[in-house]
Amino acid sequence: MTAAQGWSKSDWRAKPRVQMPDYPDQAALAAVEAQLGNYPPLVFAGEARRLKSELAAVSRGEAFLLQGGDCAESFAEFSADTIRDTFQVMLQMAMVLTYGAKVPVVKVGRMAGQFAKPRSAPTEVVGGVELPSYRGDIINELDFTPESRIPDPAKMLQAYTQAAASLNLLRAFSTGGFADMHRVHSWTLGFTDGAGAEKYRDIATRIQDTIDFMAAAGIDGGTTHEFSTVDFYTSHEALLLEYEEALARVDSTTGLPLAGSGHMIWIGDRTRQPDGAHVEFARGVQNPIGLKCGPSTSAEDLKVLMARLNPENEAGRLTLIARFGAGKVGEHLPRLIKAVQEEGANVVWSCDPMHGNTVKANSGYKTRFFNAILQEIQEFFAIHRAEGTVPGGVHFEMTGKDVTECTGGVRAVTDEDLSDRYHTACDPRLNASQSLELAFLVAEELSAGREAKRAVG
Repeated sequence: MTAAQGWSKSDWRAKPRVQMPDYPDQAALAAVEAQLGNYPPLVFAGEARRLKSELAAVSRGEAFLLQGGDCAESFAEFSADTIRDTFQVMLQMAMVLTYGAKVPVVKVGRMAGQFAKPRSAPTEVVGGVELPSYRGDIINELDFTPESRIPDPAKMLQAYTQAAASLNLLRAFSTGGFADMHRVHSWTLGFTDGAGAEKYRDIATRIQDTIDFMAAAGIDGGTTHEFSTVDFYTSHEALLLEYEEALARVDSTTGLPLAGSGHMIWIGDRTRQPDGAHVEFARGVQNPIGLKCGPSTSAEDLKVLMARLNPENEAGRLTLIARFGAGKVGEHLPRLIKAVQEEGANVVWSCDPMHGNTVKANSGYKTRFFNAILQEIQEFFAIHRAEGTVPGGVHFEMTGKDVTECTGGVRAVTDEDLSDRYHTACDPRLNASQSLELAFLVAEELSAGREAKRAVG
């Protein structure tokens, strides 16, 4: 990749901006930006390039992408246990998916930076009182008071500190023995021993047989580096561009700009205007870029966006994250696949089955149905099989905690259960059990895809 022609990290300021706060104290904002500008980047260019190389393999069907984590990270719920639990369930999911796909799984967390959230309206009304919407802890506060909803630039400093601490722990978990294959699979066996999960025990047993065979063959996951460490990357929606610009750096080895806030950044469905500020910022950095594609994404817009975000058609640079809703994938995905094929574009196709399936339960809570999430995934795989294209990955809002925010799954969460442990600040997340169950079901889809390809071959 070469630097975007004539690009600088502040060029977005001359473009139309949406979903961003207006800070009332501009002097305080400038001071925070200057302070962040002196801080070290959170990630390094070599890591971003390695992720891009792994995503290039995903685009060819030689690897599979698992991206998951919080809807919006919270300052109040930040703890080592929270990071550990989400990391743990993602390792379990990755092992199951690796078995189903028979290819490496690229693990990318919605972590260490996922603090800002787009909102469907700039204000909200509660009890007849109208206040600015909550936009994530990096911008304002959830409490419904006028003071809490004022954008505060100092929150960017707290977000940076939390992201740095999260990355420090994730790097330790990735290389310090926590990710050992035997340990990870023992957690998964615990899940299949639970009520209702018996149907997944066969796959878990076969994974155990494979591990036992490798040990017998002298490949011991406990002592072999490749089986006791993992590569784990971070990602977030690059929504708050003052924060992104302040952490952008020039890579000393290549001279190319880097978004130093995370390994991968993505552009949301609400901020993907081809001439908008968010596309302008993302086009200039060398990180892998994600692009959310919803029902309103036109084929023509997608072609323009691919040209702007990946003008050299670099494999692994651009991930298209499809988010349509169960029952709607067939209406939208084929035309976007056709647009990609017409351009000869190198992309990773990933399925976000969360954002198109949000509903309000009878109890009044915002929720997502497990079966609708699964249906969208199945439709995504079926269409790619029919089109002869690669279903490269999945993108979940999830947590390692035992929350009750999405309904369904083998350990069925009902509408009545939602109030028990509904902890999200924004959108409902899959809990640990639901996340792992989906991994088993996606593994079945991947295995079926391999069998279909073998039959054709």
